[in-house]
Amino acid sequence: MLGQWKGLGLVFQRSHPNQLSIEIKSDIEGALAIKSGAADYYVGACATGAGGALGIAVGLLGPAYTASLSIPGRIASEEEIKKHVADGKKAFGMVNNDIEKVLPILFDALLAKSQACD
Repeated sequence: MLGQWKGLGLVFQRSHPNQLSIEIKSDIEGALAIKSGAADYYVGACATGAGGALGIAVGLLGPAYTASLSIPGRIASEEEIKKHVADGKKAFGMVNNDIEKVLPILFDALLAKSQACD
């Protein structure tokens, strides 16, 4: 999993120690890694949860592979997040202030999908 926000690793370590591999990359590096198959998922954060967090990913991967998990004033439900993962989304964006609420749910959904594929 790639992420553009350095705090991503801290949230990950608290909620899912030793269960996912995370690298901190820029938005373009993350989207290119997904496109090339070098990474499985990308997570970005910005003020709106869509623009800076997902703009490059939408351009390189297409909207079918991206999902905004939060926007100002609204966080996707656990069911919505799980559906995005089940539907094959690879790049996820969220509002900076929602990271600690959204990431544990996203991580659970990604791990469940991974374990179901094993």
